[in-house]
Amino acid sequence: MNSVIKILFFFFIILSVCSFPQVKLKIGDKAPNFLLQDAFGNSYKLSSYIGKSPVVIYFYPKAGSSGCTKQACAIRDDWNKFEKNNIKVFGISTDTKEDIKKFVEDYNLNFPLLSDEDKKVTEQYSVLKENGTAKRVTFIIDKEGKIADILEVKEIDSHADYVFNATIKLNSKSQKTNSK
Repeated sequence: MNSVIKILFFFFIILSVCSFPQVKLKIGDKAPNFLLQDAFGNSYKLSSYIGKSPVVIYFYPKAGSSGCTKQACAIRDDWNKFEKNNIKVFGISTDTKEDIKKFVEDYNLNFPLLSDEDKKVTEQYSVLKENGTAKRVTFIIDKEGKIADILEVKEIDSHADYVFNATIKLNSKSQKTNSK
């Protein structure tokens, strides 16, 4: 009986490891493309922005939770800076479109929040937690479609400022490289 339990235990461990293969993305990797919809049925494809603008993709756990609300509202409040500098921002969660729509309407959010209800994109970016929600991680994608920065967000209060400033630096480097 004891050996049967050991065999089942090892089988469970192997199955767990094999069932959730996640390749950890690194700075310099090509960002996985995605096609997702916002709460209003508008489709967004990462590849549509390659060569045109840097993109900030931030994954968040739950629409309407206190941390996610604070994070989204800070971007909302700074949206003019992002827009003026041609920086695209997408929030992605595993929430349903209905939950995201309520979140957008409740807080008058003015940038796209995308639903990854089937969790495929969240898995591609290696930010899916065991409970089925996304980790709070931000990816800054350069104009060439490569990951320029990865931020595991710990300080929600400074998140919007950090990603804006990091992306502006990225734009400055890109302009210097192109002018040589």
